[in-house]
Amino acid sequence: NLFLTFAKKASAFNSWFENAEEDLTDPVRCNSLEEIRALREAHDAFHSSLSSAQADFSQLPELDHQIKSFRVASNPYTWFTMEALEETWRNLQKIIKEWELELQKEQRRQEENDKLRQEFAQHANAFHQWIQETRTYLLDGSCMVEESGTLKSQLEATKRKHQEIRAMRSQLKKTEDLGAAMEEALILDNKYTEHSTVGLAQQWDQLDQLGMRMQHNLEQQIQARNTTGVTEEALKEFSRMFKHFDKDKSGRLNHQEFKSCLRSLGYDLPMVEDGERDPEFEAILDTVDPNRDGHVSLQEYMAFMISRETENVKSSEEIESAFRALSSKGKPYMTKEELYQNLTREQADYCVSYMKPYVDGKGHELPTAFDYVEFTRSLFVN
Repeated sequence: NLFLTFAKKASAFNSWFENAEEDLTDPVRCNSLEEIRALREAHDAFHSSLSSAQADFSQLPELDHQIKSFRVASNPYTWFTMEALEETWRNLQKIIKEWELELQKEQRRQEENDKLRQEFAQHANAFHQWIQETRTYLLDGSCMVEESGTLKSQLEATKRKHQEIRAMRSQLKKTEDLGAAMEEALILDNKYTEHSTVGLAQQWDQLDQLGMRMQHNLEQQIQARNTTGVTEEALKEFSRMFKHFDKDKSGRLNHQEFKSCLRSLGYDLPMVEDGERDPEFEAILDTVDPNRDGHVSLQEYMAFMISRETENVKSSEEIESAFRALSSKGKPYMTKEELYQNLTREQADYCVSYMKPYVDGKGHELPTAFDYVEFTRSLFVN
């Protein structure tokens, strides 16, 4: 039956067209190159079905011609006419061309977006690496001009590094500008980097503050050296020990790291079980971490060590002055006879056992003379 065959083929073609029209009139909007590539691949697959549909459509005019030869008013099996179907086919060709133009535009947009992602990532990754290296440089003491460097030279190196940190703010501005361009282009993800402008700005600010704290800490040490008598060697040793126990390079120690650091510096802190109170250590924490935030900064640590060392220096000087007062004419040594005349036997025995013989400026060792200056200072250092 020609009428029924035409009706079935026309209905099948129209159903295929409606599905194709729905797909081809959706907005072409993607979020990545991968998405636009997938869309183009789907369009290529559509072209395969288009060839099949065109073959089916090409059969309809001949069927329509045969039906018209019967001179009937209409096809009782369908309302589709050949004229309507041909108009549908022409519309489809127009929609396909418009869709392909949209695909090309979106392809170019995604290529530009991907270039923007890569440019942002290049700047962001480089800036983050610089932040990490600079932080390590400051916290590891690489800027401290080796261990023989003076506090003054360390301070100068730290100031230069801090100036570099301030100058790098312009590089962050470039990254922020690229980030703003990405936001304007509605780019919400970036597979080339894990860094954001907000995160990098926060890290730069923290690095800037670290540089200022390092400067202040060194100025604090120089002031302590100049005003309290704490030796530069002692200050450098305190700093080295802090950095040794600051395993994560955070610029602060947790309480356990701080306790280990103190023990390494000669503090005789008792060993306690987990959960057991440690009154002696808690008394120290009352000074360095009174609000119990769980951490001790380098500045807090150095202030504590300087205060303790200042107490030792004062005590050392007092004992040295006492020995000098006991020695005849304030000599820098005491004879064995003077020790036993002025001290208890137990005290004199201890001094004779541990005091080194006194050596004068010419390198001559004086008989029965003991160097109380060296003894006192070594006692407090240890």
